[in-house]
Amino acid sequence: MAGSATGLVGDGGKALILLDALGLPVSPIVRGVDRAVANAAVRVVGLVKRFGKREALAGVDLEVAPGAAFGLVGANGAGKTTLLKCMLDLCAFEAGRIEIFGVTSGAARARVRLAYVPERFLPPHYLRGREFLELTLRLGGVAYDEDAARALLAGLALEAEALERPVRELSKGMTQKLGLAAGFLLARELTVLDEPMSGLDPASRLAVKSVLARLRAEGRTLLFTSHVLADVEELCTDIAVLERGRVHFRGAPAELCARYAESSLERAFLRCIHGG
Repeated sequence: MAGSATGLVGDGGKALILLDALGLPVSPIVRGVDRAVANAAVRVVGLVKRFGKREALAGVDLEVAPGAAFGLVGANGAGKTTLLKCMLDLCAFEAGRIEIFGVTSGAARARVRLAYVPERFLPPHYLRGREFLELTLRLGGVAYDEDAARALLAGLALEAEALERPVRELSKGMTQKLGLAAGFLLARELTVLDEPMSGLDPASRLAVKSVLARLRAEGRTLLFTSHVLADVEELCTDIAVLERGRVHFRGAPAELCARYAESSLERAFLRCIHGG
């Protein structure tokens, strides 16, 4: 009977409840696997997204464990941003399902526990930096703390004067860091970032990576896309390689290198997407 229960694993715990109610035995291994699945921060099953005749996502399966630093990597057009938009209910999809902490992604409450910063981050140009942070936090139900904001800006290598300046006067890199600051100050369990290093100089990238490493050490779940594989290798516990809408690899960065006997994650990635 334990063998028949295996086919029910991953049904959000409903199968185990039914088997328990019937007094049927369940393997401890099956029960443990189901618990891990049910507790996933993000779970994507059979996700299909089309734009006309083009299949942007072709049956993607993915899981992000709580507390993981998960990197979604792939060439331009691989489907990374599309996957995030589907997850955040910013676009519809044709098939499959997505759950965020066990809640279907179409429900508004699924997004209560996450913060998101897009790659093309454009805050209202007429707001000052402090006004933007205050507004974002108020909408997220979080009180604005001036000291916490200044400390975080310092950690991101963004001068505190950015709080007093209109957003239209900030550079692309400064604007990007202001958006990251807003996302981090929300202090959600899951932080979703699309190309968080976009537009940043080397010193700023180092500062942002330090903050991300600190958040990971605090137990926050991070899910981000990146073209910079050195950053991925440094920060991520797990990665998924997307190519033409399909997952070609899922595991630790070191496992991808080992699979292709490469010391460089970049070379291993290229062999993965080109079938080397």
